[in-house]
Amino acid sequence: MLGKLYLIPTTLGETEPLEVMPLSVKKVVEQIDYYIVENEKSARRFIKKISPKKPQPSLQLMLLDKYAEELETRKYLDVCKEGINVGLLSEAGVPAVADPGASIVKLAHQHNIQVVPLVGPSSILMAMMSSGMNGQNFAFNGYLPIEKSDRKRAIKDLERLSKDKNQSQIFIETPYRNEKMFTDLKATLTPTTNLCIAADITLPTEFIKTMMIKDWKHLQPDLHKKPAIFIIQK
Repeated sequence: MLGKLYLIPTTLGETEPLEVMPLSVKKVVEQIDYYIVENEKSARRFIKKISPKKPQPSLQLMLLDKYAEELETRKYLDVCKEGINVGLLSEAGVPAVADPGASIVKLAHQHNIQVVPLVGPSSILMAMMSSGMNGQNFAFNGYLPIEKSDRKRAIKDLERLSKDKNQSQIFIETPYRNEKMFTDLKATLTPTTNLCIAADITLPTEFIKTMMIKDWKHLQPDLHKKPAIFIIQK
């Protein structure tokens, strides 16, 4: 029997895990000792928080960050051949969505290893749910260009695409550049385009608001260093 790959969601911030995910996640964490993680420190902290009695020395953590070598990561699921289950942890939210874990999921399918996704908070889906925009047709675009003129061009392209396809356009930004992004959105989008900003989702400081650009010009939310999702629809 091959071991399984469990896709284990994590919290989006300093929230009690069982406030935002079902008990089944805790049960799986208690049973697994092998994990593929983006960051060892945050992974250990999450595991300890959701399963305080789990002995930390028993954990086998394999790193999947931007420095991980492909030849090494291709061996991460070898233990599944011995019938051992492996957990894939994202840095925040659900694995393999806007997250490097997709390469491990692909590897699991290639080796006929069962992939088991677990329920947990996804900032992208939760923002879409609460935006009031088109949830039947939407696209996630990841990060927009950093260079100002390229970013403004990308914003206009997404606005045009949204109008042509009646499609909500979702994107993210590095938290410390949120306010620059907000400034460029107000300066670039047409006054009647809708913009949703969803920041600190599931946290006590959660902020979710959808308005036309002409109305956003009178509001300045505190977005500095806060994980945020931006959605536009023309």
